[in-house]
Amino acid sequence: MKKQQDAYGRAMFDFLRGKGGQEIVEYDDGFIFSTGGPSFYFGEYRKWPAAERKAMRSVVGRVLDVGCGAGRVGIHLQERGHDVLGIDNSPLAVRVSRDRGMKQVKLLSMSQIDGSLGTFDTVVMMCNNFGLVGGRAGAKRFLRRFHRITSERGRILASSTDPRQGRSPHRAYHQRNRNRGRMAGQIRGRIRYRAYATPWADFLLVSRAEMRSLVRGTGWRVRRFVDTPDEPLYVAILEKE
Repeated sequence: MKKQQDAYGRAMFDFLRGKGGQEIVEYDDGFIFSTGGPSFYFGEYRKWPAAERKAMRSVVGRVLDVGCGAGRVGIHLQERGHDVLGIDNSPLAVRVSRDRGMKQVKLLSMSQIDGSLGTFDTVVMMCNNFGLVGGRAGAKRFLRRFHRITSERGRILASSTDPRQGRSPHRAYHQRNRNRGRMAGQIRGRIRYRAYATPWADFLLVSRAEMRSLVRGTGWRVRRFVDTPDEPLYVAILEKE
């Protein structure tokens, strides 16, 4: 990733050094909104969404933290005694997580995940990071890939937000997607921060029913959903069939 494309990492890098700034999400139809800043990526465990806190009870063994960002989840699990490898495609996110004490972190995209990383017992995808699969085909592809690099007791903790619940910033976009034959929550967008902008990419938000459909035929099954009545975000606990 080129330096000017690392808006996501730059926002975290600046925040860690006390500079702050607004992180902007831009959809491909021109709609933009502020996320409120990168502070969430540094949140203490007690301030996490309740669904994420509850889901941590399902983590076992060696962990792959996909899209580790500032190391919020990976460092917490590391402190709990887990062997954690964090990966992120943002060079500055990798630097931030290392600076904050994450012991093992690699500059790596999801498409580069393979058996050379070893075998994992748990794959965690917090902060809506199941969305990194991009779309229906990507979900099937990456779920099968995770199946190959996980142990017999392997599991995935996949967080997402039902695009039909809560206050969506742009509901018309969901209908636009349906009209184009895409999944309702398949967002084509990018992150902007000051003079930086990430490359355009697809990010997927799915309902619980869509999650069940996507895992079918990949070697995984949904064991249960972890959620709370007052939060649209949920975590799917996936186990091997």
